Amino acid sequence: MAVLGIESSAHTFGAGVTERGKILANCKSMYKIGGTGMIPMKVADFHARNARKVIQDAITKSCICEGDIEAIGYTKGPGLGPCLRVGQLSAKTLADSVGAPLFPVNHCIGHIEITRQSFGMKDPLVLYVSGGNSQILAIAEEPFRHYKVYGETLDIGVGNMLDNFARAAGLVPAWGSKVAEVAKGGSYIRMPYTVKGMDFAFTGILTHSIKALSGSGVSDVAYSLQETSFAMLCEATERALMLSGKMELLACGGVAQSSRLKAMLGAMARAHGVRFGAAPDEFNADNGAMIAVVAEEMLRSGSEPEPPAIDQRSRPDAVRITW
Repeated sequence: MAVLGIESSAHTFGAGVTERGKILANCKSMYKIGGTGMIPMKVADFHARNARKVIQDAITKSCICEGDIEAIGYTKGPGLGPCLRVGQLSAKTLADSVGAPLFPVNHCIGHIEITRQSFGMKDPLVLYVSGGNSQILAIAEEPFRHYKVYGETLDIGVGNMLDNFARAAGLVPAWGSKVAEVAKGGSYIRMPYTVKGMDFAFTGILTHSIKALSGSGVSDVAYSLQETSFAMLCEATERALMLSGKMELLACGGVAQSSRLKAMLGAMARAHGVRFGAAPDEFNADNGAMIAVVAEEMLRSGSEPEPPAIDQRSRPDAVRITW
């Protein structure tokens, strides 16, 4: 019996299928943001038009039929409200059709769990870096089993910061990956650096970088922005490693697709004899398989299905981990 997961928190509508921990399918359709960013209602309309096809593609690719679906997971949050609603309604419609229970999944925990399973790690420290958030987390047992936040952004996620810079610099598409491309060959110029214990902030460096475009080349500014913001993340993560005593480190989320960030984290982990892992880009980008992975964990561990709902500000540290 299989579990189907639906992801729709932002620009991607994804559907994935798992069975006994094995990923059978991972299909998606992604809204093209160009150089202007996302308008939530337009993205939600895109998801609504593509939802049926993406879900059917996942079912077909996994070689199952709808009657084989044992449970359905969907992204409860965090994310863009209209986009989350499309995924939730799609999941409920299918669940009602096949008589399967519904499991709401926190987007961040989806990223963590698919990466943790990929490397067979038991108790890692996690650097979760995405468009909307950036956090350092690890499992804690009190007051209940959950992902404790050791540190997090005090303002915006690192991915949001990079995307905002890309738009200001006129890069198309306005992605962090385009910033990385432009940064190649750049030279370092001084940037603000904001780390407070294991927390960090990115609005200051974003504002400074946008202003610097008027007097420096975009390549130099992009390179300096990327190097400095990633160094901030590495410093805070290293401090959390020392505090927690963890011997495993994971990077996950959309920004964890960055080869430069992975190289910096990997070097830091090796210096401390810590095992490091980051999932393949397919699973660091938003995807339905990660939602299916968590929904299956919830199902197998005896979690109770919940009434369909969304929560745009859903926090991973509020989620009870039952597996």
